[in-house]
Amino acid sequence: MRVFSDNRPHMVNWFWRKKPAESEKPVEQPPAPPATVEPAIADTPFIPPTPAPQAPDAPTETTPASVTPTVPDSTDDPDYAHAAPAAPAGKIGWRERLKGSSFAKSLGGLFSRNPKLDEELLEEIETALLTADVGIKATNTLVDDLRIRMNRREFADAAALLAALREDLIAMLRPVAKPLEIDRNARPFVIVTIGVNGVGKTTTIGKLARRFSHEGHSIMLAAGDTFRAAAVAQLQAWGERNGVHVVAQGQDADAAAVAFDAYSSAKARGASVLIADTAGRLHTQGGLMDELGKIVRVLGKHGAGIPHEVLMVIDGTTGQNAISQLRAFNAKVPVTGLVVTKLDGTAKGGVVFALAREFGIPIRYAGIGERPEDLRVFDPEAFVDALLPQSLGQ
Repeated sequence: MRVFSDNRPHMVNWFWRKKPAESEKPVEQPPAPPATVEPAIADTPFIPPTPAPQAPDAPTETTPASVTPTVPDSTDDPDYAHAAPAAPAGKIGWRERLKGSSFAKSLGGLFSRNPKLDEELLEEIETALLTADVGIKATNTLVDDLRIRMNRREFADAAALLAALREDLIAMLRPVAKPLEIDRNARPFVIVTIGVNGVGKTTTIGKLARRFSHEGHSIMLAAGDTFRAAAVAQLQAWGERNGVHVVAQGQDADAAAVAFDAYSSAKARGASVLIADTAGRLHTQGGLMDELGKIVRVLGKHGAGIPHEVLMVIDGTTGQNAISQLRAFNAKVPVTGLVVTKLDGTAKGGVVFALAREFGIPIRYAGIGERPEDLRVFDPEAFVDALLPQSLGQ
């Protein structure tokens, strides 16, 4: 009896050991899983209805991105979903976007007090101009002219002095207000964009591609910013959006080789404009600056005068640092045109006068907003009118 009672637990142990062994050979164990699996299978039919509504939702989000390339003018572009609407045309649009700049606030506030015509007023004007990044040379030129004319008693009141200052500002910008003219006989007309990191080169290229396409040009883009994979993807997205072919190679590819191949492809396809992107670089990085010179030299092997335009993109918020940037880039490759971006909002804007006074390089375009339509041909009258309206109370 004791042996039996001692063996009873052993029999139980043996039984539990044997059960898994039986379940491996016979079909006793399989029924157990179906019993547990059946509820899961029974539940699965009820889950598809939930994803089923979500499946259409995913295409619906991507549809605008795929539709936008065929409709370049669409204002529903996902990249600008939260951007302000495009500024109105003419001077109104410039004034609407630039009225918040520190240049407009400081000088506008100064003249709205209707100050007296004296040396103190000239000193305040000088301080306001320097604070707005107009630069020492340009500021001295402007203030010295006002001082001479004030001593000659040419101004009856502060309003007359304001009008004279406006005239001087416009006169300083007028020589550099030269729109980019594309030679239709040069197929392709080659534009190389350069600039430091973060100024908006790739975005500017996309906006230019849209503008040129609307003007009847056939466009090709070269993804020469091979340091950043995101830059290539971003340019390709712009190309798809505008129906423009993009020549690209892998990351860390030779940028000069990309530009060379892009020219050959553009020539073969009969494209009228080729815009080449380049990697953003600091003007203090000697190696990258040398590579920029290499890109221009390699393109020059296709013929004299190529590239036809070296367009430097400058961030309007960088102030006097833009002067040293342009000086360094211009020493490496001859800059033939400027695009000043991010002038809307709180940008000081005075750097435009400093660039004009220091270099005299044509300012082709100005960015006064995020949308493609906000890349405007530079208009000195509209620009000055936005910063310093004619009427003191305006």
